Order: sequence, then structure tokens, then C-alpha cells
Amino acid sequence: MSDDDGSPGTQDEQPSIDLGTPPTASDGSGAYRVLARKYRPQHFGALIGQGPMVRTLKNAFDQNRIPQAWMLTGVRGVGKTTTARILARALNYEVDGQPRHPTVDVSAPGIHCQAIMEGRHVDVIEMDAASHTSINDIREITDAARYKPVSALNKVYIIDEVHMLSTAAFNGLLKTLEEPPAHVKFIFATTEIRKVPVTVLSRCQRFDLRRIEADALVAHLAEIAAKETVEADEDALRLLARAAEGSVRDALSLFDQAIAHGAGAVTAQSVRDMLGLADRTRVVDLFEHVMKGDAAAALEELQSQYAVGADPHVVLSDLAAFTHLVTRMKVTGEGVEPGEAEEIRTRSEGFAKGLGLAALSRMWQALLTGLGEVQSAPKPVAAAEMVLIRLCYMTSLPEPDAAAASQPRSGRSASPPSAADAPPAPAEPTAYAQERAPERTARAPQPPRKDQGTPAIASFADLVALVGATSVRLKTAMERDMRLVRFEPGRLEVSLEPGAGPTLANELTRGLADITGERWVVTVSEGSTAPTLREAHQAAQDAAKAEAQDDPLVRALLDQFHDAQIAEVRDAPPAAPDADTPPARSQTKT
Repeated sequence: MSDDDGSPGTQDEQPSIDLGTPPTASDGSGAYRVLARKYRPQHFGALIGQGPMVRTLKNAFDQNRIPQAWMLTGVRGVGKTTTARILARALNYEVDGQPRHPTVDVSAPGIHCQAIMEGRHVDVIEMDAASHTSINDIREITDAARYKPVSALNKVYIIDEVHMLSTAAFNGLLKTLEEPPAHVKFIFATTEIRKVPVTVLSRCQRFDLRRIEADALVAHLAEIAAKETVEADEDALRLLARAAEGSVRDALSLFDQAIAHGAGAVTAQSVRDMLGLADRTRVVDLFEHVMKGDAAAALEELQSQYAVGADPHVVLSDLAAFTHLVTRMKVTGEGVEPGEAEEIRTRSEGFAKGLGLAALSRMWQALLTGLGEVQSAPKPVAAAEMVLIRLCYMTSLPEPDAAAASQPRSGRSASPPSAADAPPAPAEPTAYAQERAPERTARAPQPPRKDQGTPAIASFADLVALVGATSVRLKTAMERDMRLVRFEPGRLEVSLEPGAGPTLANELTRGLADITGERWVVTVSEGSTAPTLREAHQAAQDAAKAEAQDDPLVRALLDQFHDAQIAEVRDAPPAAPDADTPPARSQTKT
């Protein structure tokens, strides 16, 4: 298959040759040959998706600027070992009756080509560094490198998974790698380029093989399906390409499996059944239920997909992929991939316009955490259900800007809510209120009824006083264990004291929702130095006591009763207005 960018070394310039693709195995046994081996590229023109590398190598060979070593890196199945063999073939290309010289123009089979591509040429040594990691293995290479090749023009060493070599092995290779004999070339391949020492990288020309785009993979699979006379739907091939994640070998292996699964016919439904994938539109339905906060519908959809064989982990992975798609569309305005159904395109555009970034980001983060939980859970479907329930709750949280805008400004009087704006009264007390009913005392003020509206909350102290009308225990915890970081209507950020209960923030969130009829967001952070309300009250009492001690009447009482102490300073209760009565003074309890 040709490169899409029209780069040098394409199939038009180098017609395909039938090397390594015989109808039967090379040993004559007639054993089946998997597609990944049968359709392995034999020259640079057959490589797909690697146009920049092909162009660089072709120009290097044309200008005789051939280095002593190459480093090929990339994910699995993008063609590292295949590229290494093609390079070895180009270095040793030879045709009877013609002078031999390195070239990428291998339009006709050469003397050494088939043996090199099958990995059995005596002068092209392939070594797996995963099983040959020691300095002794490298010592054999450096000792043998001094001798000229037996029959080919160059002696080529292909070391796969080179990052597995030991430190001593890498060090033993450095000298030969930097100044090898003229007839020696090294080709390294690795999936973990960061594990290769920089001293080795600096002696090689590095090529990063790219993941193959989905469209190129689909076209490649369609071409192979035609050669194999297999009926394959485009939707099925697109599912296989998406599952391969840019790996040609993975795509061909999955295609091989899909042909066997479908008894020679590859359909989208058979591929979904084979891979355990849910229908794409059903994933969108699940996304819609979650974003609406409809937990019952979301669980029913998950169970429906699970009943037909969908893996819970795959369902959540698809849900995360669709969340990423909608978020990306909202940020960039780009559409869905070509080939997607019209329903997918229309609904994803609608989600991108109607959903906020905060909700999408929360869902993405929760899904990333949930995927790990599902993968390690003894019952994946139960873990997936708990993830969906958590998502439904999280998506109902208000946007920060909307929550702030919906609340009255501090210090400003708000008009009393109308009957239409007032939240409906619950039919019965909530579980939170029932649980804490014994904590209420007879003298505690009753919370405002919902039909009367919630009084204006201008400060953290006002909020604590409102909570105290319902729960003395929660009010005490707020006064003793919370240091204020930030207060806004509908939003509270605090630091907790070391002795605070671990569920205090969650209890306060539920309690405020019950008391005010509105949603409050309570977050916990670190580093606040603000005093707690109890500390502030104690400081105010100390100042009031010091002031009271200076009062002549109080001083006279203390002098008269030597054991007396000022226990508390209280404000005098408001009296009825009287023109002849002077303003009340503070009361001092001794």
C-alpha cells in the first residue's frame, strides 16, 4: 500500500514483489500463515504511514550518506522489525550481473532478499535483547564484527528490544558502535526509548515510527480483504482499526480473528461480539442518562449492554472516549471522525453545545478513577454500577459561575421569593433530618420553613447560626473544627482541625441542602490560619473581660468579693424603647 503523502519510495516507484507471501509455509508443510506475516511489507513502498522516515532514508541512500547505526522506536506493531529487515535488504541488495551497492530501489528480487526478509541470512544477525542481555552476548558481537561478511556486502546486526540490555552490555557496545568496521551496520529497535542510554542514542540516527491513522488502517484492511476474497463491512473494519490503536500488526491479528469468528464474513455486529463492544449509539444513550443524572436509566442501560456480552470495563472506556470527543468538540469546534454515523455526529454536537466544561472535566476525572476500580474489582459490573451512580451525582453539581450568580450578594437585601420561585416543601422529613432529630433541644430555635424562604446568609457566622437551629452537634463541630478559607453564597471552603470527623464536610453538604433547600458545595483545603469561631469568640470574651474589669462598678464588686471572677460578658437583652430610659449596658456575670 502506498504512502498517502506521495513521499519517495512509494509503491508506484517500486512495484510490489511477492516475497514472504507464498500461499504455503516455507517449510512445505502447508501450515496456515497469519495475515500479519503473510502481508508483511517487503520494501519501503509497502510501508504505510511512515512517509517522513522513508523520504529521509531514500535521500540518504541516494547521496551515499549512510550512517553506521539506526535507532527505530515506536509502539508495538508499527513496523520496527520490518523496517530493520528492509534496511538490511537495501544495504545488501545484489542482482546477478550487476555491481552491488546499497540502494532502496529493490523493484526486482535480489540474491539475498528472501533470506534476509525471512530472518535466516548468515550476514544479517538478528538478536533479541530480552533474552540476550549480558555483556557476554555483546562481546560475541564485537568480536565477530571484525570479520568481513560471508556473502553479502555488509554485515548487519539487528537488535530488537535494545532497551533490555544491561548497563555493562551497553557500555561494552559503545566503542564498536562509534567506530565500527566499514562493513558493519547496526539497527536497533525499541518500544522504550527512554530506557536507552543517551551515550547510545548519540551514536545513532533516530527514527520515531508513527501510529498508523485509522483511515490508513481501514484502507489497508480493505485491500487485504479483497486479496483474501473476504466480505468485510466498512464499519467492521473501522471498529478493528479503532481497537488496534494505530498498530498494523494488531489490526491484522484482529482481522484474522474476525474472519474466523464470522466464518469468512466480517460484519460490524460480529466484530462487536468478538471484541465485547457495545453499540456506539448505546454508549451515547448511556452518556445522556449520566449527564441528566438519571441513575436508574444509566444502570438499566449498563445491565442491558452487559446482558448481550459487553465488558463493563470496555463500556466505561467507550464512555470515557465519548466524553473526550464531546469535550474536544466543545473546545476546538472540530467534528467527529469521518465514517461515524449521522446520529453520533448530531448528538455529540448537541452535547458539546449544551454541556459545560466543568461537568465534562469532572466526568472525565471520575471515569479515569473508575476504570481502575472496575479493572481490579472482584465483580466488575458492580464496580461499574457504582461508578455510574457517582457520575450521576457529580454531574448534578452546579457550575461554579452559575452557583455564584444564583445566590444574592453579601450585604444586599434580597426581595422575598415568590411562590413560584420557592422550592417545594418535601412530603416528609429527609433521612438527614430524621437522623438528627434527637439532637434538637426544646429551647433551640426552629429552622425557617421552606415556604417562608431562607434568611439572607451574609457570613460564615450566619451560616453556623442557621445550622444551629437544626443540629447542635453540627453547629458545635463547625465552631470548633473549621477554619474559614473562603465563603460565597452556595460555596464554602474550609480547613479542618486534626480532630475533625472524616465525614464532617459531607454531613454539612447534606445538612445545608436540607436546611436551605439549595445545593451547597463544601470543599476542604489546607493552610488556613483564620481562627475558628470558638477561638474568635474566646478572643472577644477576653477583650470584653479586660474592658469590664476597668468598669468602676465591676471593680468595686471584685474588691468586695475577693474570690469573685468575671466568668462571661453578655450583651444586655434589647429593651422596649423609652425616651426616659438610657441605653442598656453590657451585663457582666460574676
